[in-house]
Amino acid sequence: MTKRRDLNLKDEFGISQRRYRELYYFCQQYHEWHDELKFNTDSVKSPIITDMPHGGEMSDSTCNLAMRRVELSNRCKLVEQTAIEADVEIYQYILKNVANDGVGYTYLRHVMGIPCGKDKFYNARRKFFYLLDKKK
Repeated sequence: MTKRRDLNLKDEFGISQRRYRELYYFCQQYHEWHDELKFNTDSVKSPIITDMPHGGEMSDSTCNLAMRRVELSNRCKLVEQTAIEADVEIYQYILKNVANDGVGYTYLRHVMGIPCGKDKFYNARRKFFYLLDKKK
């Protein structure tokens, strides 16, 4: 696998290399969030028994799970909606690229049949990171 190069968004959008990496790694967690939403549905858990004393506060596991699921859902929607705003015609390819390491334009072209050229795709991806930076 080739090493992924960082996008240079400093001149055009004012996004530093470190901020780009933060946004990139945020997007790389998309599938983890999606899987947790899909599989983490059980709020009934037995208490952890230790010999250490616990405070008197009660925990509501159903509420905690609901709050976590809302947080994960919002993150997924943020990435998805930003991809749609970047380019509604190729948003699914943008999402595939930003959420998966090693899925570059060549893969999108030859395996997935992306219906546009490199320039349009790369411009849409830069716009995606610009919009995500503004939202996050």
